[in-house]
Formats: sequence, C-alpha cells, structure tokens
Amino acid sequence: MEDLINELLHKVDLPALVPQLSWHKLCEEFMYRPEAPMLFSSGLFMFLFIAFLAIYIPLRKHLTARLIYVVLFSVFFYYKSSGLWFVLLLCTATSDFIIGRRLSLTVSRPVRKLLVAVSLCVNLGMLAYFKYFNFIVDAFVRLGHEVGHLLGMTELEALAFEPADIFLPVGISFFTFQSLSYIIEIYRRRIDPVYRWIDYIFYVSFFPQLVAGPIVRAREFIPQIYRTPSLSRAHFGEGLFLIICGLIKKAVISDYISLNFVDRIFDAPLLYTGLENLIGVYGYALQIYCDFSGYSDMAIGLALLLGFRFSMNFDSPYCSASITEFWRRWHISLSSWLRDYLYISLGGNRKGRLRTYVNLLLTMLLGGLWHGASMRFILWGGIHGVALAVDKFLMGRFRKSRREGAKLNPVRRLAGILITFHVVCFGWIFFRADSMQTTWDILNRIALDFHPEILPQFVEGYKTVVALMLAGYLFHFMPRRVEGLMQSIVTRSPLLVQAIILVAVIFVIVQMKSAGVQPFIYFQF
Repeated sequence: MEDLINELLHKVDLPALVPQLSWHKLCEEFMYRPEAPMLFSSGLFMFLFIAFLAIYIPLRKHLTARLIYVVLFSVFFYYKSSGLWFVLLLCTATSDFIIGRRLSLTVSRPVRKLLVAVSLCVNLGMLAYFKYFNFIVDAFVRLGHEVGHLLGMTELEALAFEPADIFLPVGISFFTFQSLSYIIEIYRRRIDPVYRWIDYIFYVSFFPQLVAGPIVRAREFIPQIYRTPSLSRAHFGEGLFLIICGLIKKAVISDYISLNFVDRIFDAPLLYTGLENLIGVYGYALQIYCDFSGYSDMAIGLALLLGFRFSMNFDSPYCSASITEFWRRWHISLSSWLRDYLYISLGGNRKGRLRTYVNLLLTMLLGGLWHGASMRFILWGGIHGVALAVDKFLMGRFRKSRREGAKLNPVRRLAGILITFHVVCFGWIFFRADSMQTTWDILNRIALDFHPEILPQFVEGYKTVVALMLAGYLFHFMPRRVEGLMQSIVTRSPLLVQAIILVAVIFVIVQMKSAGVQPFIYFQF
C-alpha cells in the first residue's frame, strides 16, 4: 500500500493544489491568522498533509525520528489553530509527564493522592481561567448585587464587572481531559507511564485528534506509538472512505444548512412560523451531528492513514430508543470519559437508587458546563441528567415486565426512537440559542404559532436545504450493511478511481460553498 501512496505522491503536482502565490503571500499562509484557523476541510491542510506524508512514509521505521517529526507537525498544526498558545499545550503536557513518572514510583497513598491533586489543579485550574473566569466572577458580582439589595448595602449593589478579554485556546477541553485520563489511569495502576518526554508529547499533541477529539485513552493509544506503522489496502480504503464521509457531512451538509437556514432561525425566531422553527431545530440536530461526527470521521481516517486506529466516536446516535442508548452512541469518547472518571468516582450506581439519580444529574450538569461557561449549557446538561435518571427509573420498572435481555419489538423501538430524538432536540434548543429569550421565542412559536399549511411554500423556498436535510437523515438512518457496502466499493476500487472520487467530492464542496471555510462547532469547546 505504501508503494501505491508513493506513486500517488510522485504523480501529484503539489504546487497545483494551491493558488499561485507570491513568496510573501505564501509565507503569510504559514502564519497564524485568528480569522482563518487551520481546518481539515481547508485546501491548505490537504496540501500540507500530502507534503507531510511524503516525509512520514520514509520515517515510519525510525521510531524517534518519526515521533519528533509528527510532534513538530502537530505543534505547527496547533499553532495554526491557536497561535502561540501551543506553548501552553507543551507546558501542561510536560507537567503531567513529570507527575506521571513520579506517580508510578511512589508507594505512599497520601503522596500519590497529592500528585493527582496537583495534576487536577494544573489542568482544571487552566480550564477554570480560560473558560470560566468571566462566568465565575460575573456570578459572584450578581450574587453581591442580590445580597446588597437584601441587606441594604449600597457598596455591594454598586459592584460592576467588565468581562476580561480572554482568548480560549482551541481544543483545550480535549487535551486536558486526555492528559487527566493518563494521570488517573497511572494512579489506578492500569497503565505504566511513558519514559520519554517526546513519547508523551506525541500522545497529547497527535494532530488528527488534537483540537476536537476524539478523546483518546492512553492505554489504547500509547502501545500503538511503538509499533511500526503499516497500511494495508483495506485500511487505506477505510481511511479514505471516512475522510470522504467527513468532508461531505461537514463541508456540504452541515455548513450549507447552517448558513442558509439554521442560523437564520436561531438569529431571529420571531420572523418565522412555528413550523419553520421546528424544522430549524431538526436542522440544527443534523448540523451539529454532521459537523462533529464529520470531524471525528476525518480524524479517525487521517490517523488510520498514518497507521493508528481510534475507536468510533459516533454510532448513529439518533437511532437510539432511549436517552441512555443515545449517550452510548453520541460523542462516545466524552460520554465514556465522564462515566469512568466522574460518574463512577461519584459512586456510580453503587450507593442506592436515589444516589444513582443524583450522580447522573451531577455528571451531566458538569458535562454541560464542560461545553461552555453559560447557563444554557448547564440547562442542557440538566435536561439530559434528568432524562437519564427518568430513563433509568423506567427501565428498572420495565425490566420486571419482560424477559431479561429481550429486545424491544419494532413498534416500541420506533416509539422510543421518536421520543428520544425529540427529547434530544429539545435540549439542542438550549444548547444552540444565544440567550434564554431566544429559547422561549422558539418554544413559543412552535407551541402557539405553528401554521403547518405553509409547508409547501417552505419546501419551494428552501429546496436545497430540504434536499440536504433529507439526504443527511437518510444517510444517518441508513442500515449498517449499506454503509459497509459503500466502504467496500471505495476500498476495492483502483487508486485512480479513489483519487477521482476524492476530487469529485472536493468539486462538490467548492460548488456548495457559499462563504469562507466554517470552523467546526466544537472548536469553541
């Protein structure tokens, strides 16, 4: 397979992949630009990745040289996403590397707990500053106003807060969670630490999953570092298929319906009927799925081309018949992280039924807060926490009336899918709306001003949006065997045919693009 890639690299005219630029303009492309972070779906990344492969392939059998080379490219990739904040990534990773080494050599339980606490303080303290400083200070100021009003203390009522201008480094929530899992696994004696700094930096900074996940577990990824990367024809075809799917999801479906319909609804819901608002909510449910799963598909595909395998991060989540099943299928790397390191640490389901419900609610509230410093994210997490607790209660009752392990009949499963999907969509309104007023406006329109009779005019006015939404949902609910057949066709095709398919997808993306390359939604988290 490497020979086929080398042949492709020799045939590709790299300069033809980018516009004719002056040296000055070309140098600017390699500098950090806040308005244009590097994305997998950009032409610059595709050009750089092909150039990267040309050197990576000869280095694949030389461990240290390969690790250094990939780390340098990963740091550059992060620089193109967040500027000089790549130094923060290196510093926090170095801190956890040292703590992990020390933790593995320490026997004293109090000292081991202290080391874990230091890692938590470094990682969570960093998150608290960059993501939550303004939110926390604003909350204290508002509390001061209320206390001052109740006690007649004018000095407290006069408190004012001007939000600090704090830059949020891209992917900070992902690489801190990944690094924390490494420390916790060492503390639990489930893994041994790496013994070279470059190995750990490679693990934390590996560019396919650096800025938006999936959150890769150390015990799954680190052993792969020391294997000589190999790429079979099947793996190459699978990787290419995932990249193509990711590009279609993100750059065709998600970006188009977002810019041409969903954003309009959430920016001014009162200008539209309840029917249009409801379809806008359905559109956002598809948009965020295509955006985030599209990124995950591309990350997994790129890693596969480099000889590394990540676990699946999305598994047709809207096919879920319960909210519990939804969280087994949606953002699997995060939901499993919250389960293993937060829910279980709180006691899981080991301390009685009531405590289980409380643990579920706390886990999802914190999961909502992880997404952003805003009440709307906390409410979104609370909706899912309550839904999970209710689902666990109902399932406990339901199991008594049916044989253990029996599957739901098709009618009940379909009903479960419809109910679960609409609970999730209800949560997405809070997640997407930029204010609580927008949330109430959308819900009010749907409840009191529906107007289903305008459906034909809506379809006529938004033909492309409707077509893409139908295609997106059909693709999502497509049987797994059909997806496997499509992957098999791509995998078995000659290299030339695979290249033609990729070029055709890029052509469609260019034709559908109605604005500049759109950042991935989860870049802000």
